[in-house]
Amino acid sequence: MRSVETAGGRARVELLLTSGWCPFAARVITEVRDRIQEQPGVREAEVEVVWDEAWTVDRLSPRAARLLRFLPAPAQVPDKEDYIRRELR
Repeated sequence: MRSVETAGGRARVELLLTSGWCPFAARVITEVRDRIQEQPGVREAEVEVVWDEAWTVDRLSPRAARLLRFLPAPAQVPDKEDYIRRELR
């Protein structure tokens, strides 16, 4: 999520998707809206996808970054071609 605003029983959520081609985008939007509407004091929820900002891995929590880190950071791979050759063996 990029932002959440609440006022008078109404919640507005801005989502920043990892990709505009995400096949789960419609489902994610619906699930976020449904979960927000389940919160105490929220009568209505609006979820909007934001396209004016790129999603980056900086947004991951430290735990998520550890769980999803299956490739080394680019700075740790001085020779990309050598790394790929070694890993494809």
